Amino acid sequence: MVVSSLACDMPRVSFDQLPHDARVWIFASDRQLQAGDSADLLSEVDGFLDQWKAHGAPLRAAREWRDDRFLVVGVDPTAEQASGCSIDVLFRGLRALEQRLNTSLVAGGRVFYENRTGAITVASRRDIPAMFDRGDIAGDSRVFDTSLTSAGAYRESFALRASDSWVAALAGQASQASSRAATKSSSARKG
Repeated sequence: MVVSSLACDMPRVSFDQLPHDARVWIFASDRQLQAGDSADLLSEVDGFLDQWKAHGAPLRAAREWRDDRFLVVGVDPTAEQASGCSIDVLFRGLRALEQRLNTSLVAGGRVFYENRTGAITVASRRDIPAMFDRGDIAGDSRVFDTSLTSAGAYRESFALRASDSWVAALAGQASQASSRAATKSSSARKG
């Protein structure tokens, strides 16, 4: 991320100071970042947030770093709204950091969950039904919703049991597919 040498017009705030309706973006590293990489990432992000503007107006922004893997960036809409261009600059900066940190932060189609040993792991969304069938993910596995877009939703439901989250629908697809396969197999044996 390129940070200008301009003085900060609006201070970065702590994440807990953002209102419930603050707009958030959740970025997730496909690997746990070690202390040096985390410090590098956060230094760059903090520098960016200190000078982040939309149409020349400073944004009241905050970030939170969680589990050495999740970066949450938020903007207080009561101060100023982030524009499409300002959001694009954030994403471009993070993509540039991906190469330096040898990780993926800005990518879709991924599901983050806690495995049986308690480590946070990532899987492709398309692999989730089979993972439920194998027992790699269960209803009580903790999953992380990186699609949330408000600070309130993030605070309330970022980490949930799989059975209480949108991932349960993927598990339902797996169960339905297994049931259909079992029914077809049974019908074939009878016929």
